[in-house]
Amino acid sequence: MPVDPDLQVVVDLVNSMDQVSPRELGVDGLRASFDGMGLLFGEPPGGIVVQELQVDGRSGSIAVRRYEPEAGPSGAALVWFHGGGWVIGSLDSHDVLCRDLAANTGATVFSVDYRLAPEHPYPAAIQDAVDATVALCAGAAGVGVDPARIAVGGDSAGGHLAAVVARQLRDLGGPPLAAQVLIYPVTDPAAPAGEHPSWEENGHGYVLTTETIDFFIDCFLPDPARRGEADASPLRADDLSGLPPALVLTAGFDPLRDEGEAYAAAMSAAGVDVVAERYDGAIHLFFQLSTTASCRRAIDQVGSFLAARC
Repeated sequence: MPVDPDLQVVVDLVNSMDQVSPRELGVDGLRASFDGMGLLFGEPPGGIVVQELQVDGRSGSIAVRRYEPEAGPSGAALVWFHGGGWVIGSLDSHDVLCRDLAANTGATVFSVDYRLAPEHPYPAAIQDAVDATVALCAGAAGVGVDPARIAVGGDSAGGHLAAVVARQLRDLGGPPLAAQVLIYPVTDPAAPAGEHPSWEENGHGYVLTTETIDFFIDCFLPDPARRGEADASPLRADDLSGLPPALVLTAGFDPLRDEGEAYAAAMSAAGVDVVAERYDGAIHLFFQLSTTASCRRAIDQVGSFLAARC
């Protein structure tokens, strides 16, 4: 199956640009480049009330942006961790997406501004993600949110964080989560070459490259000896039973496709309620490309999943 035509436009645009290696571009260059992609993400939907919050974490205050449908809260909430390889991305880079999620799922969305690598390597982002989720479940979410109806979610590296938060809260004995939404998640930075064929099949020419992934992993996990830890590579966790229901969406032309699908299969084998789907013609980043048919269907799918479980 070929790349979806509306996504092929994005692929062609990126491939037409001068290709500079991520190591040559550097962290600042990558961050600026990602910020410059904002025009691809479409116009933010109206009817959303936005509030800036601060919650307490073990390493200090964590910024959180709350998105609530103008019609009022439904009680359900989604704590969102943005993608960007733990190195790039921000509350602003995912602002359109979080508005879109709030507008089309009816849930109150909380976007978490976790610390980025390489300034703050593993496990700093995980600590912030866990601490923010616990604080929101404990009342920081504010009026209109039912603590029993809170889900976590994220895209790419944010999907990794959501998966780890779900498992850590299980191990801590709570607070319980209603669901987890994992969009093309990173689940296995420890994988040796060849273990996940999509790394080679889709590693060049489809926006996200394996060269960029390797750079991000080196920034976030500078000690290779720690990459096999469960918090670094959730797919390698000894026990995935007892996790909240999961929606796992992958993209056919994404280097991360196989490890995301392997994680969905491993959770299902452990008895977790899992809904998994591959968007065959899609690329990494499609979930943010709000004007495309693939994104619209995926947002609707997230809404249906949350409505059934939150």
